[in-house]
Amino acid sequence: MAAGIREKQTVALKRMLNFNVPPVKNSTGEPVWKVLIYDRFGQDIISPLLSVKELRDMGITLHLLLHSDRDAIPDVPAVYFVMPTEENIDRMCQDLRSQLYESYYLNFISAISRSKLEDIANAAIGANVVTQVAKVFDQYLNFITLEDDMFVLCNQNKELVSYRAINRPDITDTEMETIMDTIVDSLFCFFVTLGAIPIIRCSRGTAAEMVAVKLDKKLRENLRDARNSLFTGDTLGAGQFSFQRPLLVLVDRNIDLATPLHHTWTYQALVHDVLDFHLNRVNLEESAGMESSPAGARPKKKNKKSYDLTASDKFWQKHKGSPFPEVAESVQQELESYRAQEDEVKRLKSIMGIEGEDEGAISMLSDNTAKLTSAVSSLPELLEKKRLIDLHTNVATAVLEHIKTRKLDLYFEYEEKIMSKSTLDKSLLDMISDPDAGTPEDKMRLFLIYYISSAQAPSEVDLEQYKKALMDAGCNLAPLSYIKQWKAFTKMASAPTSYGNTTPKPLGLFSRVMNTGSQFVMEGVKNLVLKQQNLPVTRILDNLMEMKSNPETDDYRYFDPKMLRGSDSSIPRNKNPFQEAIVFVVGGGNYIEYQNLVDYIKGKQGKHVLYGCSELFNAMQFIKQLSQLGQK
Repeated sequence: MAAGIREKQTVALKRMLNFNVPPVKNSTGEPVWKVLIYDRFGQDIISPLLSVKELRDMGITLHLLLHSDRDAIPDVPAVYFVMPTEENIDRMCQDLRSQLYESYYLNFISAISRSKLEDIANAAIGANVVTQVAKVFDQYLNFITLEDDMFVLCNQNKELVSYRAINRPDITDTEMETIMDTIVDSLFCFFVTLGAIPIIRCSRGTAAEMVAVKLDKKLRENLRDARNSLFTGDTLGAGQFSFQRPLLVLVDRNIDLATPLHHTWTYQALVHDVLDFHLNRVNLEESAGMESSPAGARPKKKNKKSYDLTASDKFWQKHKGSPFPEVAESVQQELESYRAQEDEVKRLKSIMGIEGEDEGAISMLSDNTAKLTSAVSSLPELLEKKRLIDLHTNVATAVLEHIKTRKLDLYFEYEEKIMSKSTLDKSLLDMISDPDAGTPEDKMRLFLIYYISSAQAPSEVDLEQYKKALMDAGCNLAPLSYIKQWKAFTKMASAPTSYGNTTPKPLGLFSRVMNTGSQFVMEGVKNLVLKQQNLPVTRILDNLMEMKSNPETDDYRYFDPKMLRGSDSSIPRNKNPFQEAIVFVVGGGNYIEYQNLVDYIKGKQGKHVLYGCSELFNAMQFIKQLSQLGQK
């Protein structure tokens, strides 16, 4: 898996845009100009991976949504990349009838059924354009890759597979089947793209188990159907692990509800928690000045800015897992080194205006010409550096605003103490009733974590007191009523999850960043340093990947789709530790767990882990789902 999933999906997309022929490296000719027609699903898959410039290099002059009004361009081939849904197929048939393009390359994100294919064929015959429908392909790309080692199933209809959808008390069996099929379809696409058949482990009696059973069946059927198997020769050889298969660990969100509510301290997770960060793009509102406007005037409109935080952004790649104080300091250092380079260019410019013809000046001139040439050639690099520095200055400043106004450092530290069962220096009631600390949502998150993590639930009297304080702070108590039921239910099932026993160490307040030169005024924000401790999801992975015996994971079911008869055992066949693993959370994941896995695997030589989830939510979105469940 040395080739990450991001690379594999990008290669697959590029091949598709090249009419399903692998692009030739050294062809000097112009690419074939074409239009790309996608639906929202296709757009979400392509946008985190390929920029508009890369699309243009592939010959895509125009990219349009399928359901927009499109003009006929009769002499250009069109590449379609859409889900095989009824309305998409109808619209494609309409395109064929209107003869919009020269030829049609139809690519379906997920496999298309026979009957729908016949609909397209009939439309093509009816419009007499059979010869122009050049190719029809199932791409098996129905998942969204966000990082080299992270993917999420869907974004458009994510409420269909959300935590709330899976855990609704009034869900019918058929609805549950549909949700599971949706998840399995995407996971199947993921493994086709990866080119590997995993060994599947999952906890019993959860939604994750249903996914495992269905995925095992689907992979098995595909392997049996030798003629149409997607896992033969050419695709499997592409993976580097034809000799060793990856482990797929399916976990259910319910094993750990505290982590998605947790306040966090690393850069990427903070951006996701407090800003509008979505499919690797962050949207910031730049507040316009209010002071200058005369009384009674409307406040100025806020400018919205969006930034892409991508794989090519070196600063992001290096620091997305760092604690926030480090990030602020690094932005500052980058800025200083940039200014030094800029000054050097200015200095050279002034020397170049030398008068006088004496020897020294001439030799200096030739020396400086070389310097200037190198300075000029490094200009694009400098400008790019400047762009990234500005971007991260803006993003980090926006995050810092939230940390300061909501005292998020205190919340983070306090929750870590709760989760690691260490002594609390301040009573929970004080935190909740402190009007300056945090939004009602922050307080609710803190209390829910306390409630979930405590071995015995607080007594009724205490609970009433907490409830009153929460109500006074303006909290909506609906999530609590759901968590109460959930806790009563899981208590019967298992012991509470432990979170290790380390707490973050404050390093005293920021030292360097406090310099007046810094853009970040960090006064009063604690400089907390994270200690690596494994969250429940990471612990489960560690047990299963390293084949450790542990009561937590010993009864996990074991599926091997390559075995002729499916055996229902929890006894693994191979006793060797795995080199590669995929952790998939049914019911939604977050960047905190992702980061925790990344940190865990850093310490393991030559091992790789991918993190996937049915949807990616931050604490705010999760609380919303909990309160919808609690209102029932």
